[in-house]
Amino acid sequence: MAKQKVGLLFGGCSGEHEVSITSARAIASALKEGDNQTKYDILPVYIDKSGTWQSSNLAQKVLESGEPLLLEREQTKTVTQESNSNLTVTGFSSLTPAGQNFSYSEIDVWFPILHGPNGEDGTVQGLLSLMNVPFVGSGVLGSALGMDKIAMKMAFTQAGLPQVKYVAVNRSQVYSSPCVFPKLCDDIEAQLDYPCFVKPANLGSSVGIAKVRSRAELEEALDNAASYDRRIVVEAGVTAREVECAVLGNDNPKVSVVGEITFDSDFYDYETKYTDGAAQHHIPANLPDAVITQIQEMAIKAFLAVDAAGLARVDFFYLEDKGEVFINEINTLPGFTTTSMYPRLWAHSGVAFPELVDRLVKLAVERYREANAN
Repeated sequence: MAKQKVGLLFGGCSGEHEVSITSARAIASALKEGDNQTKYDILPVYIDKSGTWQSSNLAQKVLESGEPLLLEREQTKTVTQESNSNLTVTGFSSLTPAGQNFSYSEIDVWFPILHGPNGEDGTVQGLLSLMNVPFVGSGVLGSALGMDKIAMKMAFTQAGLPQVKYVAVNRSQVYSSPCVFPKLCDDIEAQLDYPCFVKPANLGSSVGIAKVRSRAELEEALDNAASYDRRIVVEAGVTAREVECAVLGNDNPKVSVVGEITFDSDFYDYETKYTDGAAQHHIPANLPDAVITQIQEMAIKAFLAVDAAGLARVDFFYLEDKGEVFINEINTLPGFTTTSMYPRLWAHSGVAFPELVDRLVKLAVERYREANAN
C-alpha cells in the first residue's frame, strides 16, 4: 500500500510562530515513529513571518533546526531572483512554487499546525477547502467560532453552556467621543464589577489580556486591547480552578481525562504560559467524579456547538466552593508539542503521541470523504 503524503503546514504570521514550529517538529517526529513510518511521507511547507510560503529544503531546515527563517518578504524576493533555490510563493499568488522536489497536488492530506490569527481562525482552512483537499482539524466555521471569543460565547449560550458574565465591546466604542467612552466603562462596572478581565476577541496565547481592579486600569486595558483587535470581550473575574479536557473525533467525539493548570502568578498570562516552570500541569486533576463527568459532557457539547472537527481542547473554571463549572473557551488548534496539555491529556487516556497524530490524519480523510460522498 502506497504511503500517504502529509503536507505539514507550519510557521505563519502570528505571534505564535515559534510555538507552531515546535508543534510541527513534534508531529513530524511522531509521523516517523512505529507503524507511522510505513504509512506516511512528510512534505513540510513553512510560512515565514512575512507570509511567504517556503517548502522543500528551506522548510526542512526550519523543521530540523527549530529556528524561524530570518528573512523578510523583500529579502526573500531578492534571494529568489538571484538563485534558483527552493520555493518562492509570495502570499497565495501561486501554489506551484519553483525549484522544489514535489508539487502541492501530490499531497494527500494536509496537517496545518498554524497557531493564532491566519492559522486557526478559518483563513487557511478556507484556502484548503477551496483546494478541495482533506486537512486535519476544524473547517471554516468551527475554526472561526473557536477563534473569536464573542462569537464563541454566543454559540455556547445557544447551546445552554454556563459561562461567567461578560460584555462585548467594539473598538469604535473605545475610540469614541469623550462622552461615549465613560458611559461604556460605567456599563461594564455595573454589569461585572471588579476584578474583571479585558481580552482581545481574536488573539491566542493570552496576548493582550489584562486583569483590572479599578476604573483607571479598565480604561488602560480597553485601549490596549483595542490596539490588537476591533472586537473585545470583558469578563467577570472568578476565584476558580482552571481545568481542561481534550476532545478527539468528528461527529461522535471522545474525551480525555481532565487536567488542571496551577500557577503562582495573578492569572494565566503569556509569560506564565511560556516560561518553563511557571505553571504546573496536573493530570488527571483531583476532582470529584461527578465534576469530571460534567466537564467531559460539557466539552463534547462545546465541540459540537461550534462544529469543531478532529481535535480541540476545552477550558473550564471550577468554582470549588460552590461546586459550579463554567466553560471558558474552546481551542480548535491547541499547542501540539510533546509537553503541551492536549497530547499529554490523551497520553494519560491511553493514546500515545504517534497514535494520536495517526488518528487525526484518519479523521481528516474520513470527514473529507463524508463531505464529498454525495
